Amino acid sequence: MHDFKQYSGVACGCGSCPDLPDDQGRRRFLCSALGGAALAAGIAVASAGPVSAQSTMMPDEALKAMMEGNKRFTEGRLQSLNEDLSILKAKTAEKQEPFAAVLSCADSRVPVEFVFDQSIGQLFVVRVAGNIATPEIIASLEYGVAVLGARLLMVLGHSNCGAVKATIDGKAVPGQIGALYAPIWPAVNAAGNNLEAAVDANAKMQATLISRSSTVIAGAAKEGKLKVVAARYDIASGVVSLLGS
Repeated sequence: MHDFKQYSGVACGCGSCPDLPDDQGRRRFLCSALGGAALAAGIAVASAGPVSAQSTMMPDEALKAMMEGNKRFTEGRLQSLNEDLSILKAKTAEKQEPFAAVLSCADSRVPVEFVFDQSIGQLFVVRVAGNIATPEIIASLEYGVAVLGARLLMVLGHSNCGAVKATIDGKAVPGQIGALYAPIWPAVNAAGNNLEAAVDANAKMQATLISRSSTVIAGAAKEGKLKVVAARYDIASGVVSLLGS
């Protein structure tokens, strides 16, 4: 196990830490309440009956479209930039029908639509440092699947991820940045100090967490309406590699 330190003001959520001061205790209570609310919302959506995906693609077709788009990106022959943006805006002004949802790191070097050569209205992208699955993130992805009809859900890590590296280093950081550590710790524990291995482990663990904790996403996957995958984007080469389970 990695010898992590517990930092003041950062609740790890393990349930075994000593009682927190009142202010931190209130924060933990709020986080618990948010998690419960997200779960309740997920149950409510699931109980409303199966949702028909708006995309005409099957899950495997959606994944194929994403990987073919990444190939065009790496070869410098983007098609999405040639599409008439005024027409696309007109088509998507009233509604959106993305065929895939992507949980990506907030890193500015990972322009998701460009990476997969997709344009306006085609991808439902949720971004947060370290591509971690919080209740709010999962709720957003549930919306992409249950309401918008996404057929593919991809958790996209990337090479040289600063959030993962900071977790490995375990140094004190200002403000609330340390809150990113706890969700990434399991991947670092599994991969040790190898940054790229930890990046891959984190993407796979977050994908598994989403699949298991969301009744909406798990249900869609079970019915064959959704495929959940983990992948890694190489910043240097531009190549996206799918990660095994």
